[in-house]
Amino acid sequence: MSDIHDHHSDNTAKRLTQVKAIVAVASGKGGVGKSTVAANLACALAQKGHKVGLIDADIYGPSQHIMLGLTNQDPVINPDKKIIPIHKHGLDAISFGFFVHGDEAIVWRGPMIARMFQQFLDDVKWPELDYMIVDMPPGTGDIQLSLSQLLQVTGVVIVTTPQDVALADAVKGVNMFRKVNVPVLGLVENMSVFHCPSCGHESAIFSRGGAQKKSESLDVPFLGALPLEEATRIASDEGTPIVLKDPKSPQAKIFLEMADKIHDRATTLLKSRPLTPPLPPPLPSFAKPPTNEFEV
Repeated sequence: MSDIHDHHSDNTAKRLTQVKAIVAVASGKGGVGKSTVAANLACALAQKGHKVGLIDADIYGPSQHIMLGLTNQDPVINPDKKIIPIHKHGLDAISFGFFVHGDEAIVWRGPMIARMFQQFLDDVKWPELDYMIVDMPPGTGDIQLSLSQLLQVTGVVIVTTPQDVALADAVKGVNMFRKVNVPVLGLVENMSVFHCPSCGHESAIFSRGGAQKKSESLDVPFLGALPLEEATRIASDEGTPIVLKDPKSPQAKIFLEMADKIHDRATTLLKSRPLTPPLPPPLPSFAKPPTNEFEV
């Protein structure tokens, strides 16, 4: 049974009030393995007995329906016109990948993306949850701003690879979330080292240790380093995250340790959350998503 206690105040937006902790998983740059980290962290938290939901907020490039083995799944809409999230691997999940099949591209402007994100919050019948993991799109754009405006987010996990070009954007992500009053739970260094399966030689393909050094300079926690492993990629492609497919693997153990750190940090933040939290900056008028029924 989860020991997380919710601390919603009267000033909190009346969204997802049945969720105790909302954790965003973000990255400043695409291609750093953010969605893989989000899926495995969600599964790791569920494995530890928490009730977990997962929102795939990357509308342009949804991937959680693939990583969770939910391709070609059609969510049910109940008589109240609420979408029922699909349950698998101990998670309740929603992804735009459920509604767009095949190779269809999404060509939408920012306000439409923000509206879709709001509908994932308002038009989905979410159960009572200990954690909602939000897999964010890369960058510092519309969805990030909408997230801070529409929800009282417990904290954000920033995923990066260790090389300088990725770290530069990770720093921008940290600074952006700080500007909108979202606590940074910590940095994850993905693809930290590659172990040759034939000879065992270690190669720091994307450098190594950069995220840990950057976390120290930014004064944010370092959650851990993940190796570049073929097994993790295969598990994601097959629809069963490595935490579930091979729970005794070194990669799974790292994810489970990260989940513990996130849980401890989130619990502390929820206990210390002020009764009147600082409000994030308002959305620009052009970015405010209208409220209407779910549309695709």
